[in-house]
Amino acid sequence: MAKPRIFISSTFYDLRQIRVELDKFIESLGYEPVRNEEGDIPYGKDEELQEYCYKEIENIDILVSIIGGRFGSKANGEERGAGYSISQKELKTALQNNKQVFIFIDKKVATEYETYVLNKSLSAVTYKYVDNPSIYKFIEEVKNLHNNNNIKDFETADDIIRYLREQLAGLFKQYIINNERQQEQLVMRDISDTAKVLRELVEYLKDDNVENKEEILKITRVNHPIVAALRKALSISYNIYVEGESDINALFTAYGYRRENPFDYVWKRNTEKETITITISNEVFGEEGRVQDIKPSQWKDSFVQRTVETKESSDLPF
Repeated sequence: MAKPRIFISSTFYDLRQIRVELDKFIESLGYEPVRNEEGDIPYGKDEELQEYCYKEIENIDILVSIIGGRFGSKANGEERGAGYSISQKELKTALQNNKQVFIFIDKKVATEYETYVLNKSLSAVTYKYVDNPSIYKFIEEVKNLHNNNNIKDFETADDIIRYLREQLAGLFKQYIINNERQQEQLVMRDISDTAKVLRELVEYLKDDNVENKEEILKITRVNHPIVAALRKALSISYNIYVEGESDINALFTAYGYRRENPFDYVWKRNTEKETITITISNEVFGEEGRVQDIKPSQWKDSFVQRTVETKESSDLPF
């Protein structure tokens, strides 16, 4: 099962002990911490090392940014000519990718930031708790964000861990609530689809077309139990219509799945991170590969099964 990946972003030498403590905390939750000093980022040979850090942020779920008194190494590249550091660029990349971020600022730095705000127009001010005034300029930029600027002061690693524990629990609670709402919406949509089918049948019967069973069959096929199962397996939000094996095979092909054996009903889709397999039971099909008439009460979840196999990534870039 895939784990939430949490990227720890900060300068290294002044905050390395905090990085270690956060790593232990994240692992204790069963999540996957991402730290460049631990080899968690695959580095290639074609670009500068920092570029691979920015690319890895696309594959994470949460970024924890810790801002202390050291500016750190300056980010390279023409587009970063504004003078951002590598850790600042990591945070900016996460924001640009709309990742969930949590930002922590050393309490002494946060307090002195107010002095910076009052004196930023002056060039001769010396600050006690930062080695580069650009740190305060960056904090100001982050504080002015309209959203995703979850900022908290800290003195110790325990302050960060305590706050993260509460926030991660809150995110999980929100996920449960959203999932319940999604299930309610699916039920309401199924009811609406069923009502639509009934209306079509009533209209059709009113037109004295009772003898045309094929047309009635097409209407009921839209509400066949396999339709709901396939929509769920492929995350399809619209209605689909299937009569038999050929329709199902075309549907899977359109979604990037491949049927390895024409004599069974197994389709697979491979990505860089996982292999998704969808298997349909032989009991679903009748003569000439047509879908059999199955009542909702006779349908079994085992008729359509979806499995996901996560691929283990290598720490080596080759």
